[in-house]
Amino acid sequence: MDLIAGALIYLHSHQNEFGDAVWTHLELSGLSLLLGLMIGIPFAILCARHAKLSNLIMSLVNTFRVIPSLAILIIVMPLLGTGFAPALIALIVLACPPILINTFIGIKSVDQEILESARGMGMSARQILMKIEIPIALPLILSGIRTASVEIISSATLAAFIGGGGLGTFIISGLSMYNFSMLLVGALPVALLAILSELLFGSIERVFTKYKRA
Repeated sequence: MDLIAGALIYLHSHQNEFGDAVWTHLELSGLSLLLGLMIGIPFAILCARHAKLSNLIMSLVNTFRVIPSLAILIIVMPLLGTGFAPALIALIVLACPPILINTFIGIKSVDQEILESARGMGMSARQILMKIEIPIALPLILSGIRTASVEIISSATLAAFIGGGGLGTFIISGLSMYNFSMLLVGALPVALLAILSELLFGSIERVFTKYKRA
C-alpha cells in the first residue's frame, strides 16, 4: 500500500511528464502496429503466391523473431542514432512476424476447392483475395495482430534506453534510483494497456470467429 500511495503522490506531482510519456508510448505502439500491418500483410500475400519466395522470407522472419527487442535497438542505434525513430524501427521488426506468419497460414489454409469454384465463376485474383481469402483468413490475421499489439506495448518500454521516451522512462529511472513508486507509475499503465489491447483484439477475433462458424 505504501508503494501505491507513493506512486499516486509521484503521479500527482508529475502529471505533465506522465501525460507526455503515455502519449509517446501510444504513438510508438500505434505507429509500429500500423506499419507492421502495412508490411506484414502484403508480404504474407506475396509468400502465399510464391512458394520459393516464402521459404526465404519465412526463414528471415523467424530469424528476426528470436532476436530480443533490446538487441534490435542496439543494432539500429549506429545507423539511426537515438530517439523515436530507432525505437519505432525495432518495434516494427517485432510486429511483423506474428502478423506475417498468421496471415500467410490463414491464406494458405483456404480450401482449394473454394478457390477453384471462384475461378470457375470468373472471379479475378484480386476478387478472390478480397472476397474469399482475406475474409476466411481474418480470424487468424486478427490473432496475429493481437499477439503483435501486446508484444509491442510491452516492448515499447525499452525505447527509453535509447531516448525514445514512453512509459519505460519511469521504469528505468525508478530502477536506477531505487524509487519503486516511480517504477510503478510506468509499469502499471503498461500492464493495463497490454491487458486492454488483449481484450480488445480478443473480442474482435471472437466476433469474427463466431461469424465464421455461424
